Amino acid sequence: MPVVRINGIQLNYEEHGAGDPVVMVTGTGAPGRMWRTHQVPALKAAGFKVITVDNRGIPPSDPCAEGFTLDDMAADIAGLIEHLGAGPCRVVGFSLGGIIVQELILARPELVRSAVLMATSGRADTFATAQAIAEMDLADSGVKLPPRYAAYVNALQSLSPQTLADEQRLRDWLDIFEISAVDLASVRGQLGLQLIPNRLPAYAAIRCPCLVLGFEHDLIVRPQLTREVADAIPGARYTEIPGCGHYGYLEKPAAVNAALVDFFTAPLAAAVAVPGGERVRVRAGGPVAIPVGGPAGAESRS
Repeated sequence: MPVVRINGIQLNYEEHGAGDPVVMVTGTGAPGRMWRTHQVPALKAAGFKVITVDNRGIPPSDPCAEGFTLDDMAADIAGLIEHLGAGPCRVVGFSLGGIIVQELILARPELVRSAVLMATSGRADTFATAQAIAEMDLADSGVKLPPRYAAYVNALQSLSPQTLADEQRLRDWLDIFEISAVDLASVRGQLGLQLIPNRLPAYAAIRCPCLVLGFEHDLIVRPQLTREVADAIPGARYTEIPGCGHYGYLEKPAAVNAALVDFFTAPLAAAVAVPGGERVRVRAGGPVAIPVGGPAGAESRS
């Protein structure tokens, strides 16, 4: 697990496999190892080198207790790509990681060849704002939830109704959540970073190919917020994975991995201008092609 000095801090990363690089950026409170079980093997098998990162605030990367910004986190990923000589490369971001990747593309477009944005958003609506503020209040209160209660809350927030109804799978998930419960105070620096202003207009400047993945039953980043990002990025494709919650990459890894590998290996969708100033994304071997600005229910499911 190499630790290097990037952007003024110590940043931990791992490299898996060989081939063209894919950099994977995690969400709030999550270490880079979250990708090891499902996504790293699938991408390695497809011929990619996978680079995972422990974001600042996640040990053994620096905690940066003095605070930091989304721009800092985007600069960390840019610095790591430059340090490894990996750019322009493919990049994956999940949840907060998706927002980080969006800011990376805007700030350093020359470093990103294409991107997959999972459970991401481009603005904090009323519900997302309430959730973030509540979590910051809990972190600041010093109260530590009992691990079994934290596991129960995490299951309600993060899993699909199908998983909650499957007693054996649910027991397994509850055990995992209990063992890996995150003390919110330890990731306080990341909690408020999804309280972003409306960044959707800025995403019109993104030019690299993007696949945006929403998860049908996601209560943390509801699919409509993720769909907004796809609609804002010229030529982006939106795919909604059915039957999963916020942890869709773990609940439905086969579907997520197929979308990743297909997008990163197949010819990319082209954005075609049509009369009336509209732009239509044309399927070119990727998961789903959706007319830009079409009705919210128009997407296909993969």
